Amino acid sequence: MSVATDDELWFAIGDPTRRHMIDLLVEDGRGTASSLSSALPVSRQAVAKHLAVLERVELVRSTRDGRERVYQPGHAQLARAAKQLAAVGSAWDRRLARIARIAEDIERQKRSTTTKTTRESREGSP
Repeated sequence: MSVATDDELWFAIGDPTRRHMIDLLVEDGRGTASSLSSALPVSRQAVAKHLAVLERVELVRSTRDGRERVYQPGHAQLARAAKQLAAVGSAWDRRLARIARIAEDIERQKRSTTTKTTRESREGSP
């Protein structure tokens, strides 16, 4: 997938209402706009718009059942998003570990300088 598609994916996941909808669909295995709207503090029309965003990036897929559309989680795309998120998490873990090492080095240097200055002042050095 392209960067633009990834941006759309993370835009879709970035909305708390859509994340809650995904959670509900994963938990129940399926749902309709009506069933989802009864579990959310938004209207059925708002749910339908959110579902359209999720379906466009394949986080959900739908089938027609009579007059309603039944939505199910898009497991492949959810797995892909989880994999990307894990990779980003690992990269940040490495960055934060480097920052911690730098901060520890700075702190050691400060202590070393403070100890040296204290020792010199006790010994009467200029």
